[in-house]
Amino acid sequence: MLLPSLEDGITLLDVEGGRGVPILQSLVLDHLLLHDGPAFWVDANGHATTTTLAQIAPSQRLLNRIHVARGFTAYQHYGAVCDLPPAVNKSIQMSTTDAGEAGRGEPSRDEDTSPHTPALIVAPAIDAQYRADDTLSETHTKTLQARTLARLATYAEGYDIPVLITRAQRDEFTESIATVADHHLECEQTRMGPRVVGKDFETLVYPVDDGAYYQTTFAYWRQLLAARATQVGVEPTTPTPSTPTPDGVGTGVTADGETVAATTDPLLDAWTATGTGGR
Repeated sequence: MLLPSLEDGITLLDVEGGRGVPILQSLVLDHLLLHDGPAFWVDANGHATTTTLAQIAPSQRLLNRIHVARGFTAYQHYGAVCDLPPAVNKSIQMSTTDAGEAGRGEPSRDEDTSPHTPALIVAPAIDAQYRADDTLSETHTKTLQARTLARLATYAEGYDIPVLITRAQRDEFTESIATVADHHLECEQTRMGPRVVGKDFETLVYPVDDGAYYQTTFAYWRQLLAARATQVGVEPTTPTPSTPTPDGVGTGVTADGETVAATTDPLLDAWTATGTGGR
């Protein structure tokens, strides 16, 4: 209800007004809570901060399932991405060995997941090292970043898992990142908390201290009432005028003598009327 689920393939998360480290880490931890297996994190610009992870993680055992590699240059970042398969194989060998020595395997949450195979790959600020490397020409920089994206797409398909990425900036240099992404999430900061919007998800409510929830949009109440109407056998419909006109249902006259178009909603007429404090 509060966080979107990550689907298989590359998911691009764009956070408005900042790097969005807590939001990124929350999505990662939420996914690990629902799925078995480790997460492999290729970090840039300090997104894998252990302080924040430790503060928001509901269990310290989750942190043991996150394997982090860092690249401080474009070639180091690309090398870390290339080294993901050997790292995954080593992790599988170690986890299966430990499970064998214990005499039993870890219980799996469902038949489609395993505690040994990867559950998620994370690559935040995927463009940061490539745009900051002065030793590469513009052509080589774009080529190296394209190869990184191609490898991540291959891993997403090969392991059948989500790959979560972010970008440091939204500009022409990162248009290819948006193109290669299978899913796109956008997060904006509101006064009640971060609001995430995707193709099949939208944050509509926020929790408060007493356990209740604030609604953030009228769409929440519309969806709630439409679902309730369907449940009790009342088909939700929106009445329309029998003879609609382009300007609504006719005209009206304001207190100042101005002739305006009238709609079927007098409150809407008052709200949108010019010169009356409306917008």
